[in-house]
Amino acid sequence: MGVSRALLRYLVSLSLIIHAAVTTANFFKPFNVSYDHRALIIDGKRRMLISAGFHYPRATPEMWPDLIAKSKKGGADVIQTYVFWNGHEPVRGQYYFEGRYDIIKFVKLVGASGLYLHLRIGPYVCAEWNFGGFPVWLRDVPGIEFRTDNVPFKEEMERFVKKIVKLMREEMLFSWQGGPIIMLQINACNGYYCDGFKPNSPNKPVFWTEDWDGWYTKWGGRLPHRPAEDLAFAVARFFQRGGSFQNYYMYFGGTNFNRTSGGPFYVTSYDYDAPIDEYGLLSEPKWGHLKDLHAAIKLCEPALVAADSPQYIKLGPKQEAHVYHVDTNTEGLNLTQYGSQSRCSAFLANIDERKAAVVRFLGQTYHLPPWSVSILPDCRNTVFNTAKVGAQTSIKTVEFELPLFSNISARQQFTVHDEVSYFSKSWMTIKEPIGIWSKKIFSVQGILEHLNVTKDHSDYLWYITRIYVSDDDITFWEEKQVRPTLTIDSMRDVLRVFINGQLTGSVIGRWVKVVQPVRFVQGYNDLVLLSETVGLQNYGAFLEKDGAGFRGQIKLTGFKNGDIDLSTLSWTYQVGLKGEFSSIYTVEENEKARWSDLTVDAVPATFTWYKTHFNTPDGTDPVALDLGSMGKGQAWVNGTTYRGHG
Repeated sequence: MGVSRALLRYLVSLSLIIHAAVTTANFFKPFNVSYDHRALIIDGKRRMLISAGFHYPRATPEMWPDLIAKSKKGGADVIQTYVFWNGHEPVRGQYYFEGRYDIIKFVKLVGASGLYLHLRIGPYVCAEWNFGGFPVWLRDVPGIEFRTDNVPFKEEMERFVKKIVKLMREEMLFSWQGGPIIMLQINACNGYYCDGFKPNSPNKPVFWTEDWDGWYTKWGGRLPHRPAEDLAFAVARFFQRGGSFQNYYMYFGGTNFNRTSGGPFYVTSYDYDAPIDEYGLLSEPKWGHLKDLHAAIKLCEPALVAADSPQYIKLGPKQEAHVYHVDTNTEGLNLTQYGSQSRCSAFLANIDERKAAVVRFLGQTYHLPPWSVSILPDCRNTVFNTAKVGAQTSIKTVEFELPLFSNISARQQFTVHDEVSYFSKSWMTIKEPIGIWSKKIFSVQGILEHLNVTKDHSDYLWYITRIYVSDDDITFWEEKQVRPTLTIDSMRDVLRVFINGQLTGSVIGRWVKVVQPVRFVQGYNDLVLLSETVGLQNYGAFLEKDGAGFRGQIKLTGFKNGDIDLSTLSWTYQVGLKGEFSSIYTVEENEKARWSDLTVDAVPATFTWYKTHFNTPDGTDPVALDLGSMGKGQAWVNGTTYRGHG
């Protein structure tokens, strides 16, 4: 990432080397943060730190206190979060810090819990987040090129970074003000294993800013899973081999609310197989196994911070020990003098993936399962082995209050049994019009790029034109037994083709070729192309040029007098859906709409709005909408959108 030297100096002065100030906040006594080659130094003391990755917009504010508390109970010292530029500055110069984007409230909750905060301002975050966290308006800045040594990009980036830093400072949230923020953006190791990582200077400590404890999911893809044993092994090896700061990405993944999923084609859930699941429930045995690991590492912390580096001892062909002690001469070590407050700690590793091993260490015998690390806080007694899970597996039950089986009638599918009181007896519906629905349209010759028109205010863009079909064309198709075909060189993400108001075909994919047979009648025909995005690209080079919609030639083939180049025609453009822009989902506006009862014989339309009412369920268990039987769309509860894309 290109960053000006002035900005770097500005950030460094506020991050790793943080000097005490006179003003104070209510969370901590003001303290300095610095570092040496071994670790972060907090208030004059080296620390071994466990961090829990948790993105505030991926949970509701009501969930934040419980999630922070569960992170702390699980052994975390730090909460790490990105700052999401497109959420905070949706329009250039207009900032938003409310609801799920109330970052000040979030940081203060972290501080009130006694945890530190690692604030990753970005401003590029990737994070499987729409457009990588960049606001879409950024691509319209003249001359801009993202994430490179480009003056317009650096100026915009610097403006936003300074805005966030100023906001944190005004709220007295930096450590030198008594706040929880101990670090800003760090560039360090990201990956599944980082025990071999070396920083770019021998004077810097080893940080692991993204320990991938799972992975994201694409529509139609498998749900990824990383075993708790392997994750614990990776973390133990990191601290064994000299690491000092480790962050789980993610400790809580949460939900991509609204239209924030990146992609394209990333699912709304950002569960990530994290220790705390999407709904805020503990994911066992992962959470409990890691909690035990963290406790073992904390027992080793006195030795880990006292020693500048470990002593390496080879125990076998694929077995090794790392010993942390102020006196690295283990041959003369008298183990009897060390108890629970020992400054001698050891990690015994078996990196053989298949075979267990029996090793001798400091005169004692130890059994090491395959691919495991044993932790000895006093260099004698094993308190934890990464392959031995003591936490119980959690069994989560889901109670379905609304049947969603495809083999039942529409009436049954959208109502509940008499004995269930949560949902109303019936659903209501409105069909969304196809094509032009407002006066806010315009016509130009040619095919325009999707994002240049929508500015990502909606996933949907209608392209509308008219095609004249002669009697000769009809006769030609009948005689040759062929059909005209719509061809597009390249398209992303979803295309729906309508002829005279009827859905003719759909295509899904990322920059795929379209070959769609169509059927016209004699005379004028309305050709409507609906381009839909399912999350904007969130990583890679030239994001500002990626775009959406169509690329290359777009034409109709199979006509008697040759192909029709559709890029030469006049097209009318309509952004979004009528119900979307009239806010039909809000409490105020939905009552004004002309809803009708959903009948048993209702014929599903291509786009349909549904609504119902339900009573708030008793208790504090998570409440979720199961949209497994639905297509692409969104869901709102009391006017707040909870699900997007899909």
